[in-house]
Amino acid sequence: MRQSDLQTSQQEAQQRLNRAALLPTAGISATQGFNFGTNRDPFTNQFQQLNVRSNNFSATTQLTLFSGFQLRNAIKQGDVEAQATRLDAQKARNDLSLNVASSYLQLLLAQELIRASEARISSTRQQVERSEKLLKAGAVAEGNVLDSRAQLASEESARITAQNQRDLARLSLVQLLNLDPASASRFEVQAPALPNPDAFVATGDGADPNATFEIARQQQPDIKAAELRIESARRGLEIARGAHYPRLTMAAGVQSGFSSVRNQQTRVGDETFTAPIFQVDAAAPGGLRPSPYVFVSSQPKFERLPYKFLDQLADNRGEFIQFSLNVPILNGLQTRVGVQRAQITIQQAELRSEQTKLQLRQTIQQAYADALAAQRRFSASSRQVEALTLALRNAEIRFNNGLLNGTDFNIARNNLTAAESDMIQAKYEFVFRRKVLDFYQGKPLTL
Repeated sequence: MRQSDLQTSQQEAQQRLNRAALLPTAGISATQGFNFGTNRDPFTNQFQQLNVRSNNFSATTQLTLFSGFQLRNAIKQGDVEAQATRLDAQKARNDLSLNVASSYLQLLLAQELIRASEARISSTRQQVERSEKLLKAGAVAEGNVLDSRAQLASEESARITAQNQRDLARLSLVQLLNLDPASASRFEVQAPALPNPDAFVATGDGADPNATFEIARQQQPDIKAAELRIESARRGLEIARGAHYPRLTMAAGVQSGFSSVRNQQTRVGDETFTAPIFQVDAAAPGGLRPSPYVFVSSQPKFERLPYKFLDQLADNRGEFIQFSLNVPILNGLQTRVGVQRAQITIQQAELRSEQTKLQLRQTIQQAYADALAAQRRFSASSRQVEALTLALRNAEIRFNNGLLNGTDFNIARNNLTAAESDMIQAKYEFVFRRKVLDFYQGKPLTL
């Protein structure tokens, strides 16, 4: 049962994974590298003889826009499989319940056989005492006393056999219930009053095997699970056919990086320049003479400073978005063969469903036939016990009067013992088969 529960939990986890496949995937990556000697700067694209430390950071996401409805069919298939595994767990509980009920009735049967054996021992012991008194009185031969003592020993041996069967039945029930060994020694069962098989007509109302099968077919979890797995196989066929369709995905991301050798041209101030101003003078040499004025000019001053880490990450940032379309044309017939295999899986699931129904019908028919046979056997054994009881009383009178030897008397007693044992076994066989039929009719397993 716990294994079935774990299987159900595992299938539910798989279903959560199927649903999560509809969500986009996202990831962040970061790398740091050290290059020595002649290397190409990843940002300036120049080869330089120096040591370079570089970092790259990226964040990407991807989303499947269309995949031939494979993801949605996988979710629907997972839902069906999850329902089927829950029904499997219920089937495991039902099987265990039937096994416990069978073992419980076997224990009750063993206890009743012990009580019948003890009653016979008490009767035989009284017969031994009576025979010994008759021997002393000279009314019977010594052989009758010896036969009575031998019969008493046989009855005691039969009781030991019945006790062993009781202990084995009790052990089987304890193991099925998985009881703690410390508490198993104190485990006892209650023996309810069981109905008389003769009180049922044709094994009871509503026990027609065909009607019982129709009820069980609608209620039993293994039948429902088999039908759900047919639906799951059909979803698998739709998944396989989805591989024929194009696949459209979208990806987007952002990335940036850093290089230790990259410099940044930074303005550090202004630089001033002065120049004399000349005036035109024809009398001056060259036609120009200096004026009392000068030209003053300034321009920014730049220096190449190290490019800071965060500044590079901000300046080197880049984003992208892309769409990918994959159209299947030929892939080694994998898609076609996958579709064919999915179709075969549907046929296998349908056959398993039919087989499960057939096994259920056979089980119900067998339980009905066994119950009817046990009922008839109980009736016949009951009449046989009544007749053999009267015969034993007559044989006992003749035995006590010396008209019947011990061997014939023991044969009459053993015949009654066998008839009583068969009647008890038929009774419990009928009760169990009746409970099996009640179970398949949706009734609880109670006595």
